[in-house]
Amino acid sequence: MNIPSALYNHSLALLTDLYQLTMAYGYWKAGLADREAVFNLFFRHNPFGGSFSIACGLAYVVDFLSHFRFDADDTAFLTEVRGTDGRPLFDPAFLDALQSMRFSCQVDAIPEGTLVFPPEPLVRVQGPLMQCQLIETALLNLINFQTLVATKAARICLTTRGEPVLEFGLRRAQGIDGGLAASRAAYIGGCDATSNVLAGKLFGIPVRGTHAHSWVMVFDDDLEAFQTYAEAMPNNCIFLVDTYNTLEGVRKAAQVGRWLRAHGHEMVGIRLDSGNLAQLSITARNILDESGFPDARIVGSSDLDEHLITQLKAQGSAIDVWGVGTKLVTAYDQPALGGVYKLTAIRSSAGAWQDRIKLSEETVKVTNPDIPQVRRYHTPTAFLGDVMVGKEANLTDGCTVVDVNDPTIRRRIPGDTAFSDLLAPVFRRGSAVYESPSLTHIRQRTQEQLASLPDEIKRLNQPGQYPVGLEASLYERKAQLIRQAAVHSA
Repeated sequence: MNIPSALYNHSLALLTDLYQLTMAYGYWKAGLADREAVFNLFFRHNPFGGSFSIACGLAYVVDFLSHFRFDADDTAFLTEVRGTDGRPLFDPAFLDALQSMRFSCQVDAIPEGTLVFPPEPLVRVQGPLMQCQLIETALLNLINFQTLVATKAARICLTTRGEPVLEFGLRRAQGIDGGLAASRAAYIGGCDATSNVLAGKLFGIPVRGTHAHSWVMVFDDDLEAFQTYAEAMPNNCIFLVDTYNTLEGVRKAAQVGRWLRAHGHEMVGIRLDSGNLAQLSITARNILDESGFPDARIVGSSDLDEHLITQLKAQGSAIDVWGVGTKLVTAYDQPALGGVYKLTAIRSSAGAWQDRIKLSEETVKVTNPDIPQVRRYHTPTAFLGDVMVGKEANLTDGCTVVDVNDPTIRRRIPGDTAFSDLLAPVFRRGSAVYESPSLTHIRQRTQEQLASLPDEIKRLNQPGQYPVGLEASLYERKAQLIRQAAVHSA
């Protein structure tokens, strides 16, 4: 399925910031539009105070770039954009060049569902400078949010220890796009189903849901509400029991459950959405068991996240299905990943590659140069660490890895250590060469990746740090560029 294209019937080329177009115009006027360049998309910090992230959003990127083209309506709009002097901002010849431009870049990316860490490139774009610049905003928009939500979902699912997690967040999501992208990313991160029916249709995610408090409030009491619902939909009965009196609601649900059983059906369970969820679930479990429903599920909801679920489990909660909404789809405690897209190399007019680096007084904002690959070393069952390597690195005899956070920490990796190179070909000469796996396959990849990550790195509180570094020659090249820039700016 074409993802953004399935939602819109018009060009998305203007899904960008104005400064991307002004820079593109500047390159065009300076004769630099076709100069070959390399940009890397990466993030600087793992979100939510954790030590890992889950790459997500690549399928959207593939679809966006496959359809990337300025049409006549786009350029007509740009003719109306004015500068401070009231004149058109763009030369008509530049707008003609935009309309005739065809995407021709090479793109490599880390597949969705893969564990990623700062400052590894999730996407690497190589091609004409103007084209690389024009797609920056869209790529960041598509990758940042979905990676954030997939990571949040993975953290939540880890805390439930295998118990199902249902994503219930559409009503609180940031618009239609946010709701759909969040449902997709949450499923990749480990959620078992969604309440979002359109996401179910578009992406093939299982959909779940029964009734809300309003259903109960239509009737005179819980019993009438549950009975009427059971008669209408006997194969989908999870009763929301906390509209008036939670424990009485559980007893009424059990009463209707006996009616269902007598008519050849089985009550699926109950849902708790308020109050002391730990204590209520324990008491509800006893009521259900004593009433002959030991297999009835208890679904818990009410602004849950990984921290509250951890607390509920520590209190002995009997909840065994978790409905998570607002705090998942909005990434409530950290609403932005902070991914960036930086130039790392450009060809000179003579054809030689020239590395580029951005300096900053903040060490974390100093970028890495070259055309990097991300190599992950591993045993058959565990990841050992990642290293970013430059285009000319020779790793036949192994490599020395310089830690990205502390260059005094170095370690040697033998040449016979098993590895995987993470950046995979996605576009070659502007044509897609990557076929996005099924969502089920991507979701399974997430689980396999997490299983290979040491437990101390997955824990919520004071997690350990996964080893990420620069191959020694790339580190030395970076240090050389820093020294040169310091001399030139003195």
